[in-house]
Amino acid sequence: MADPVHFTSQLKELGSDEAEIIFSAKIDAGWHVYSTDLSGGPIPATFNKVKMEGVETVGKLKPRGNEQKTFDKLFGMDVRYFEHTATFVQKVKFTKEKYVIDCYLEYGVCNDEMCMPPSEVAFKKEGKRPTPDPSLLMEGKEDNVKTDTVARVVLAENTDSINNTACTDSTLWVPTPLPQQGAEEGGSLLAIFIAGLLGGFIALLTPCVWPIIPMTVSFFLKRNKGRAKAIREALTYGLSIIIIYVALGLLITLLFGANALNAMSTNAWFNIFFALLLIIFAASFFGAFELTLPSSWSNKIDQKSDRTTGILSIFLMAFTLVLVSFSCTGPIIGFLLVAISTQGNILGPTFGMLGFSIGLAIPFALFALFPSLLKSTPKSGSWMNTIKVVLGFIELAFALKFLSVADLAYGWRLLDREVFLAIWIALFGLLGAYLMGWLRFPHDEPEHRTNVPQFFLGLLSFAFTIYMIPGLWGAPLKAISAFTPPMYTQDYKIIQTTVVEAPFKDYEQGMAFAKEQHKPVIIDFTGFGCVNCRKMEAAVWTDEEVARRLTQDYVLISLYVDDKTPLAQPVEVEINGQKRTLRTVGDKWSYLQATKFGANTQPFYVLLDPQGTPLAPSRSYDEDIQEYINWLDAGLTKYKP
Repeated sequence: MADPVHFTSQLKELGSDEAEIIFSAKIDAGWHVYSTDLSGGPIPATFNKVKMEGVETVGKLKPRGNEQKTFDKLFGMDVRYFEHTATFVQKVKFTKEKYVIDCYLEYGVCNDEMCMPPSEVAFKKEGKRPTPDPSLLMEGKEDNVKTDTVARVVLAENTDSINNTACTDSTLWVPTPLPQQGAEEGGSLLAIFIAGLLGGFIALLTPCVWPIIPMTVSFFLKRNKGRAKAIREALTYGLSIIIIYVALGLLITLLFGANALNAMSTNAWFNIFFALLLIIFAASFFGAFELTLPSSWSNKIDQKSDRTTGILSIFLMAFTLVLVSFSCTGPIIGFLLVAISTQGNILGPTFGMLGFSIGLAIPFALFALFPSLLKSTPKSGSWMNTIKVVLGFIELAFALKFLSVADLAYGWRLLDREVFLAIWIALFGLLGAYLMGWLRFPHDEPEHRTNVPQFFLGLLSFAFTIYMIPGLWGAPLKAISAFTPPMYTQDYKIIQTTVVEAPFKDYEQGMAFAKEQHKPVIIDFTGFGCVNCRKMEAAVWTDEEVARRLTQDYVLISLYVDDKTPLAQPVEVEINGQKRTLRTVGDKWSYLQATKFGANTQPFYVLLDPQGTPLAPSRSYDEDIQEYINWLDAGLTKYKP
C-alpha cells in the first residue's frame, strides 16, 4: 500500500469577512501531484463541497508553490504538477454569524511507474463568524485551530456496508491474499547464479588470469606428496577462492542493505553512477589504462604463502590469485555486481559471487589436482586480448541500458528508443568489424587478423546489427524488448497498432460472464489519467501474443479508479477505523482494490478464477512482454474450469 502524499488542512482567517482553506502537502521523492484546471488529461486538483452553511466560496481553487510544466505525448497536452511540496488554497467568505464547512480536496498523484486512484483530503469545521483582528494581517500569523488529516487508503477492517449496498455478490469482495513471488524469486536467483558462473569461466580466459595457471601448478607440485593430500589441498584451494568472492558479495549486501539494493533498480543517480562505472571498465578493456591493485599487496601475500604451511598457505595462494587477476576480473565482477544490485534482490550479490567463484575455482582446482592437464591447454596469446575487447563492447552496451533508466526516470528524453537503438547498432557493428580484423586497439598485435571462431562471432554481431535496424522505424524487436526504452518513446513508427479494449468495465458483470463462459479473469485496475497504464497498453497489450490471450483466453475487466460517474447512492464505509464516503464508481473500484487485494496504485493486474480466487501473483508496471506472456500462461495453467 503506497502512501506517498501527506496533507494537512487548515482555515486561515484574513482579518475580515474572508478566510482561506489551505491544503498543504509533503510529497515523497519520485512522486508528483497534478495541479488545477487540467482538462482531458491526468486527475487535476479540485475543491469539492459537501456542506457549506453560512459561508460561500470566492473564486477558484488556487495552486501555490514551484509548479512544473511539461508536454505529455500520451495525453497530447501540457500538464502541470508539483514535486516535494504543494499547496492549494480556496478563498471563502462568511455570510452568517454561524458557519459549517464540510469539504474535501481531490487530487491525482503519480510517479514514473504507477499512479494512485483519485485521493481525497477532507476539511471539516464549524463555529462562529470570526471577529476581525488586525494582528492576523501580520505576516506569519495563522489560525491555530486546524484540522490535520493524512490522505491514505489502507486495508479495510469492515466491508459489510459496501457489500450490502454497492454490489450484488458479497463473496467477490472478500479480502483475498495474493500468491507470493517465491517461485519467481527462486528463478531469478538461479539466473543470477548462472550469470556469475559464466562470468567466472570468461574471467579464466583473460590475460590476467590464464598465465596464473602454471604458477598454481608449480605451487602444488612442490607440495604434492600423496594422492589423498593432493585431493584435499586442491579442494581447499577451490573452496578458498569461493569463500573470498562470496565474502565480497556479502560485504556489498551489508554495506548497502536491503532497502538500498531495492532502491537501485529505479534510482536515477545510482543508474548514472553504474553506467559511468561500466564505461570506465570498458575503457580499461579497450587498453586505455589498467585497473590494478598496488603490487605490494600481492607480493606480500605471495611471500607469506611461501613461508607458511598447511591450510593457511593455500588460502593465501588463493588470495594472491584474486589480487593478481584484479585488473581483468575487477571489471567483470563490477559489471555483475552492478547488474545484480539493480535487480533489487537482496541475495543477488551473494549468489552472483557464488556462481563467479565456482566458475573460476573449478578449473584451478582441477589443475591443482591434475597438473598434467596443463600440457593440453592452449598457450597465452592475442586471443585473450580479443576476449577483453569483446567484453568492453558488451559493457558499453549495458552502460547505455543504465543511462536509459535514469533518462526515463527524469523524463529527459535524451535516449528515446530510436537513439538507443542507433547507438547499439553502431556498437555491435564496430564489434563485428573488430572481430573481422578491420579494427585494432592499443593492446592488439600489429598483425592482428581474424580467425575462424572470430569470423563466426563477427558474423553473429553483424546479423544482430541488421536485426536491430528495423527498430529505428518502430519494429518491436521482441528479443531485446527488455533492454530498449519503451515503445512510447519512439517518435516515428511505420506500423500503428491497435490497443486491446476491455469488454467489461464493471466488476460484477465481468465476473458473472466469466462464470457463464468458464473462463479465467484478468482485472485491470487503471485510470483515465494514469500515464503508465497507457504505456503498458501501448507497449505490451499491442503485442499479438498478449492480445490473443487477453481477448480469447481471459475475460478482461478494466476498472477505472477515477471514473466520476456518481453512484446511485453514496456509501459510507469504514477504512482502518475511519469513515469514508464512496461517491463515484471510481471510488468503488478503488475501495475494491484496497480491501480485496491490499493495493492502491495503478496499473495493477490480477488473475482470478470466476469465483474470485487468485491464480498468480499480481503484476504492475513492467514493459517486459515475454514476462507478461509467461504470467498470463501461468494463470491459464493453474486455472481448472
